[in-house]
Amino acid sequence: MTVRLPRADGTLRTYEPRARPLAVLPGTPFTSRTVFAAAHVVADPYADVSPDSPAAVDWDATLAFRRHLWSHGLGVAEAMDTAQRGMGLDWAGAAELIRRSAAEARGTGGRIACGVGTDQLTGGTLAEIRAAYEEQLAVVEEAGAQAVLMASRALAATATGPEDYLEIYGHLLRQSAEPVILHWLGPVFDPALRGYWGSADLDAATGTFLELVAAHPGKVDGVKISLLDAGREAELRRRLPRGVRCYTGDDFHYPELIAGDDSGFSHALLGVFDPLGPLAARAVRALDTGDTEGFRALLDPTVELSRHLFRPPTRFYKTGVVLLAWLAGHQSHFAMVGGLQSARSLPHLARAYELADGLGLFPDPGLAEERIKNLLSLYGVNA
Repeated sequence: MTVRLPRADGTLRTYEPRARPLAVLPGTPFTSRTVFAAAHVVADPYADVSPDSPAAVDWDATLAFRRHLWSHGLGVAEAMDTAQRGMGLDWAGAAELIRRSAAEARGTGGRIACGVGTDQLTGGTLAEIRAAYEEQLAVVEEAGAQAVLMASRALAATATGPEDYLEIYGHLLRQSAEPVILHWLGPVFDPALRGYWGSADLDAATGTFLELVAAHPGKVDGVKISLLDAGREAELRRRLPRGVRCYTGDDFHYPELIAGDDSGFSHALLGVFDPLGPLAARAVRALDTGDTEGFRALLDPTVELSRHLFRPPTRFYKTGVVLLAWLAGHQSHFAMVGGLQSARSLPHLARAYELADGLGLFPDPGLAEERIKNLLSLYGVNA
């Protein structure tokens, strides 16, 4: 069987799908790296909502996907950017997601970390921003999950310099019950975060970030870096205090950063590990045995897919992630909260299908083929 896939120039090309998926098996957590997959949410396709309505979530399918990730040994990074925080999922929905997923994690023994932000605000004073962070931190800690202190659009808009970031984050670290993960999300993922840590100069911003970590020993489990700059991440992780992990959020250079070099390596908290979960787990288990070449042989070929999903405007990578979850059979439909299934073009989605199929990511290639043909037909393509 073949599929006719659209090119960016409007022409069609013939593609022959892969016959068999990559062989992967569920397994226990890893020993050499701490790895989180930032997981997407599954929309309720039957909800009578508009893009401006609160998110309608299919809780059964959403939690089932988290069990899928846990079954392969991955941790789940919950209510993060991949879950459409600030892009369809509001704070009320995120709080419910955190409570439900944390309860599911306790029941299955899965590892979970949850995003703490200020998205109940659209602006505000520094005191209001601090209170918003505190409200979300309390929800995460009461749920029994590890906290990820996310970057705040409100703080980026209100702060007048590095001292405001040090004051707000310092207050949160002093009151946190357990060590947290600090999340530095760059403007390529969210343009509203330009100049975070008080400067558009990344060297100055890095200095402030490291000053914060050093000032609160024992309160920072690790830092998640999402700047899509492998050299800067490697340099930053060399400067971290002993015992503080660096979690790569670089969806362009993750194989080399996780494999590491003579001066160390990165752990992972990645949105691309949502669709790559089983394959990524197999690769990390190679690292657990000291087989760096085997790890790279498995993971390096996935970078082309990841770069495609995360191409500018990068914040719409979630559309490709949800498409692949549908094609892989993890959900029954291709609908997203906020209507973001329309955020990528048909040629973009077709290429995502082709690259994922070539990697063997679909447990049932026939089902994926049938579903991509159905999608193509909606656009008038006789696949």
